[in-house]
Amino acid sequence: MKRVGSTSMLLAFRAENTRSFRDELDFSLEATALAEPGVPREIPWRAGGHPLRLLPAAGLFGANASGKTNLLKALDDLRGHILHSFRAGSPSRRIQRSPFRLDAAVDDSTRFEIDLILDGVRHEYGVRLDDHRVIEEWAYRYPRGRAALLFRRDGDDVELGASNRAKGRATTEVMRPNALFLSAAAAAGHPDLLPIYEWFEGNLLLAEASSRTHRWAFTAQLLHHPETRDLMLSLIRAADLGITDVKTRPLDPQVVERLRRIVEILHGQDEEPEGAGIEIKITELGITLSHRAAGDDVDFDVKDESLGTLVWLGLIGPVVDALARGSVLLADELEASLHPVLVARLVGLFQDPESNPHNAQLIFSSHDVPLLGGAESDRVLGRDQIWFTEKLPDGSTRLYPLSDLGPRKEEAIGRRYLAGRYGAAPIVSHEEFTEIAKHIAESGRG
Repeated sequence: MKRVGSTSMLLAFRAENTRSFRDELDFSLEATALAEPGVPREIPWRAGGHPLRLLPAAGLFGANASGKTNLLKALDDLRGHILHSFRAGSPSRRIQRSPFRLDAAVDDSTRFEIDLILDGVRHEYGVRLDDHRVIEEWAYRYPRGRAALLFRRDGDDVELGASNRAKGRATTEVMRPNALFLSAAAAAGHPDLLPIYEWFEGNLLLAEASSRTHRWAFTAQLLHHPETRDLMLSLIRAADLGITDVKTRPLDPQVVERLRRIVEILHGQDEEPEGAGIEIKITELGITLSHRAAGDDVDFDVKDESLGTLVWLGLIGPVVDALARGSVLLADELEASLHPVLVARLVGLFQDPESNPHNAQLIFSSHDVPLLGGAESDRVLGRDQIWFTEKLPDGSTRLYPLSDLGPRKEEAIGRRYLAGRYGAAPIVSHEEFTEIAKHIAESGRG
């Protein structure tokens, strides 16, 4: 397989005692023997070694409130700790985290670990922390296949790797108990650790309902820019929304500044201000959409558009950015208010090496069963790109891949998922809903 694009990709993520994950979650984007031909990317990970086969997309499926969103948010939580713990913190500031809250007996610390390929070298980073301090923290790289220590921290004690020790010692001088060594090292310009920090700075953009306003601003900024306008317009037209053109008008300098701040916040280069965040209305974005009509096209203000159109506008900015930069996009409820065919085409942009030459990755949650596919010929995702979340009786989440269940090549995965053959489906009582219906009917008669 021809190697194309970036040699930096996300390999795996593990965490424990975070959000609905009481026990360890173990999520991997390494391809298996079940991978679809032409989908995995061959990425070098050490000098002289065979490349790893990594996946450009993965979908999370499961019942409502089973924990799909929490996996995406856990990744975003780690990103927030790395980007902001030293820069925006203070010696007395509480560490913001979301431990599992339904079991008082759980160890009160939270652990995150991530495996990355950065410029063709495998890196591992991990941290364990509680509300007040970093308990453990470590980073390794594998330039020749064996682990080379970058640093290992145990409370206030730090063991440094063999290279750039002067920078490491300078970092220990400014390190705080409640801030990550990695964050402080990046501020000091540590050459071995800066690439890990910079990866987080450019990756793991979370597209969720609460960020839609910010994502509209991101899309509008790209539409205003001559270099990205045509590509954005192509995606809008390709969605068959009846839109033929997007007209832009000059923006007030204050709006331009707010747009700039919002995009920096999305990319983790700035923090959302505490209290009242930076607000911007869709009507302030300086765009008007032209719709196909019987005669001349008709212009519509964006506030008059359908929810599906607004959802698409909020997605295409981050999608174009991820594909252009080769970054990782996290998308919660990817199918929300979008037609299944449109969602499949969007996933296909990441799956296809021609539209994704820089090896961007998409990790998304969804209830869209057509994405699971029926027969082998109509699959959007390969069998090793499908993950399930299941809520256990104690309220915690179990994460597991479809590949662990040994699905056959010809298996109708969508139909079997709906039938509950893989678990991860809601257990809905017909009798309870029938009883509720009776109560509603009786209250209506009263």
